[in-house]
Amino acid sequence: MSKKIGTEAFSRRAFLTSAAMVGAGALAAPALAQSAIDSLINAPQRGDWDDQFDAKAASRTATAVVSNTPILGPQSVPSIQQAIAQYQQIASAGGWPEVSPSQQRLQIGVTDPAVQSLRQRLAITGDLPREAGMSSAFDSYVDGAVKRFQARHGLPADGVIGEFTLKAMNIPADVRLQQLNTNLIRIQTFPEELGRRHVMVNIPAAYVEAVEDGSVATRHAAVVGRLSRPTHLVNSKIYEVILNPYWTAPRSIVEKDIVPLMRKDPTYLEKNAIRLIDGKGNEVAPETVDWNAEKAPNFMFRQDPGKINAMASTKINFYNKNGEYMHDTPQQGLFNKLMRFESSGCVRVQNVRDLTTWLLRETPPWSRQQMEQVITTRVNTPIKLAEEVPVYFVYISAWGMPDGVVQFRDDIYQLDGNAELALDTTATTEQPVQ
Repeated sequence: MSKKIGTEAFSRRAFLTSAAMVGAGALAAPALAQSAIDSLINAPQRGDWDDQFDAKAASRTATAVVSNTPILGPQSVPSIQQAIAQYQQIASAGGWPEVSPSQQRLQIGVTDPAVQSLRQRLAITGDLPREAGMSSAFDSYVDGAVKRFQARHGLPADGVIGEFTLKAMNIPADVRLQQLNTNLIRIQTFPEELGRRHVMVNIPAAYVEAVEDGSVATRHAAVVGRLSRPTHLVNSKIYEVILNPYWTAPRSIVEKDIVPLMRKDPTYLEKNAIRLIDGKGNEVAPETVDWNAEKAPNFMFRQDPGKINAMASTKINFYNKNGEYMHDTPQQGLFNKLMRFESSGCVRVQNVRDLTTWLLRETPPWSRQQMEQVITTRVNTPIKLAEEVPVYFVYISAWGMPDGVVQFRDDIYQLDGNAELALDTTATTEQPVQ
């Protein structure tokens, strides 16, 4: 566990208090898990997958998890309490069956005995509709349910049972319940009112929400810090947007990355438009530096604005003691990865110009068109916001929505107290399980 992040106080008393509070509101109805399975068993048994093909099922269920309700807000606590009540019922009824790997790739069109336990698992958490039945066919209902499950867990919604999808499905219900209770305590630390306009970066979800008047105005995929160089939790304010920024390499990157690269390729700095600046502001020629010395040279490593700049077109500054910020990136392909925990602490934002347009909307005369014109000049242009915008970097790995959708994410920084919740999704792309 990284001490850089800080850990939330999580006492046994606090856990039991929150669990009891939610448990008191649970309905005295038949167990949720058993009722879901009974409904499936009693549904029509058509058997062949093509008899249960609904072309709209997949898209309908996969998109049902999208919401304009922000993670943090007036509805956050009651929504996660509702989720806790649901998972208490599931856990008390025995949880869900384990989904075993199959000898064939589980995806739409396949018939396999393993699909029956998959159907039960998806029905218990409400991902599979009750009318889908209990056959061994991986039909469009199952395809849609798998995509919905994947979307709720921050996984690529491709409908294929891959390595991480299987891991997420087989985390026991009582462990998920513990995760929800842990995150209830985290959410309770935030006030209901976070600011009329504010930005939230959820580290485990690796995305950014720009929130205005209680609704998500724009949402962005993000790349956040890896476990060894984590992004810090912050309550701060955004005060500045810089177009065509210089990039000054942090000392950690100089020591761990740039110096070893210079030892391999003495032209690395020149190729990447990085200049060495001494304490008096003078530029130093790289060839005059001993790159094999024990310590890295004590210079500023500053990269010129441009397309290859580490921050590309944009930098967003907020007050913090860690030297972190949000920014654009020339490596747009990073946003297509399974999980996006690859930075050295700063946050790369996809479609960052949409975010800066929103941030500067109340700072005339900075329209989207004017920003684009300045970016083409490659001239470093700092812009102070007319009114600073609150920003919250949070660690919320499980939460509920008012519509009953429950979201979970990989415990990337291992702060949730159970090793099963860290799926280790950071090293590779998800592979089909066969």
